[in-house]
Amino acid sequence: MTPNHHPIQGASWMLGAGLAFAIVNSLAQVASINYGLSSTTVALVQYAVALVVILPYLKTLGIRKSLKTQHLGLHVFRVFLSVIGIQLWLWALAYPVPIWQGIALLMTSPLFATIGSGLFLKEKVGIARWGATLTGFIGAMIILEPWADEFNWATLLPVGAAFFWACYSLMVKKLSSDDSPSTMVVYLLILITPFNILLALPDWQTPSGASLWGILLAAGVATAFAQWAIVKAYSVADASFVQPFDHAKLPLNVLAGWLVFSWVPPGRLWLGAIIIIGSVAFITQWESKKARSVK
Repeated sequence: MTPNHHPIQGASWMLGAGLAFAIVNSLAQVASINYGLSSTTVALVQYAVALVVILPYLKTLGIRKSLKTQHLGLHVFRVFLSVIGIQLWLWALAYPVPIWQGIALLMTSPLFATIGSGLFLKEKVGIARWGATLTGFIGAMIILEPWADEFNWATLLPVGAAFFWACYSLMVKKLSSDDSPSTMVVYLLILITPFNILLALPDWQTPSGASLWGILLAAGVATAFAQWAIVKAYSVADASFVQPFDHAKLPLNVLAGWLVFSWVPPGRLWLGAIIIIGSVAFITQWESKKARSVK
């Protein structure tokens, strides 16, 4: 346990981040579904606002110092992976894929990371990790129900987002041996807007009306807060303690989807989600235990 471990603060910040993301997701769906705004336009405005809001925080990290790296190309590629994940996710929300289904499937990201760590980082993936990964994907299949008549290929978009965010996480892991967390944050937030501009230009729609701009501005502010809250959570408490609170995003998003769009999830959501969360929790505990035994 680290000396600065404050469990109540850590849990509060992580739950705050989960609530902020639930608000962001609902606002993004309102902008796309109710106002017909393209997902690429939503992403551009949302993250541009988030960048402006979080700039004072970036300055405290020391932007010039944080920009020093010998892996600029890898950082650009890392942010590109993140942007593709964001676009697939917002595309899913705009389709619309019900938020309960999207969030549950997004939780498969650590399972993709487990596979990637073996294939690309050449880490040893034992039977326990493969077993947990396979079990987690069984949970995803229960939620997706690809064998059902009402199955729609658009429901695979959150799985695609999970895959690209897992690739992003692997890049962070690879680069973290040479670059600081502040370098990761600064490059992500500075590069994400130019990427979003390139993707939004072909299908650009100028938002019109005070209510729509209010929704987009609120989504941007909530995005900035969510990113800041996650950093705060990991800075005031142990990562192994904080991580499980990230799973609260599922019920929070289910509640938001019910309040905004009256979406009621079927029983299979909870069964599949329990299996996915159980698999991720097992992998996390197994890795922590293994790391302690090595020390």
